Formats: sequence, C-alpha cells, structure tokens
Amino acid sequence: METKSPPRARMGRPPSTAAGPHTAIMDAVLAMLQEGSARDLTMEAVAKRAGVGKATLYKWWPSKAALIMAMFHERIAVGGASAQVAATAEEALRATMRRLIAGLNGLFGKVLVDLIAEGQSEPSVLHDLFEDHIAARQADDMAEVERAKATGEFASSVDPAVLVDILFGPLIYRRVLGLPLTERYGDALLDAALRGAEPEHGPK
Repeated sequence: METKSPPRARMGRPPSTAAGPHTAIMDAVLAMLQEGSARDLTMEAVAKRAGVGKATLYKWWPSKAALIMAMFHERIAVGGASAQVAATAEEALRATMRRLIAGLNGLFGKVLVDLIAEGQSEPSVLHDLFEDHIAARQADDMAEVERAKATGEFASSVDPAVLVDILFGPLIYRRVLGLPLTERYGDALLDAALRGAEPEHGPK
C-alpha cells in the first residue's frame, strides 16, 4: 500500500466562488446514481444535468470515478452513527455489523459497489476508498478486539486484523455478488467468528 500520494483534485472542494456549481454537480451525481449505475453515468450527462460545462468537471475531477468518489465522500459516507460505549467488544462489534448491513443494503452499498467496479480499471479509486473510508473504521474495530484481549473477553492469541476481516469481509463479498444480506446472517457470522476468538476457558 502506498504511504504517500500526490494531491488529488477529487477530494479538494473548489473555491468558494464556485460553491454554487459544485453543489449542483454533487446534486446531479447523487440523483443519477439513485436512478441508475455508475456504468451509465457520463461526464457529459452530469454536466448537462448540473448546468455546467464539461470542462468545469475536468477542472476539479480528473475522471468519472474521481467525481463519484467526491460525491460519495461528501454526501454518503459522512455523518455516520456516533460512537457508543458498549459494555463488551462483542456488543460493539455486533452494533457495527448491523449498521454496516443496513448501509450496504441502501445507497451507501450501491455506490460502494460501483466504486469497487470502477476501481478495477482505475486502481487509485480502490486506494482512495480504503484510505478515506475504510481504514479508520477498521482501526476502530481492531481497537475493540484489542480491548477484548486485554479484558480476557477474547483470547490473547487473536489477531485483530484477521478477526475484523473475517467479520466484515463476507458482507462486502455478498453485497458485490448481489447475495442476500440480512441481520440474521450478520448475527450468525459474528457468532461463528467469535466462537473462535474465545479464550480456552470460555468468555468471562
């Protein structure tokens, strides 16, 4: 994974004098992705719907994928549920599991899958998606696992990164493939994963 990358226009907001066009562009992209897929979205169509020139889009975002990522960052992946202190790591992880399933079944999940698809031909999109929207959440979940290890809730041998991948990786897998994604499935997944995380003498 790259540790440093050059500044990217997609994340930078345009000057305040261009706030109006910027808002119109974000509105247009959001509406078009609610109506269809990223595959069908074009820079020409966005420019027409937003009432701006196509050159304006390319001045701020180098590609369609970068434009979608900017909208995702500003309109969809912000303002998540505030952190709540849970009595146990299991409670915290279960709450995260349910929030993620709800999000993946909505517009968040739809656009996330679109971005993953765009990233197959534009790898920088996957890098940005991880660095800007996944890494921090992953770190929070790993911190919960570390807390559980310290209290004896989980075995000291548990690898936080591996456990978090086991818990949440299948959700992305099922969403990408269009498979059913329910709270019941999430609870069963978490139950199975945490059985392997329990200390040998059982949970405290």
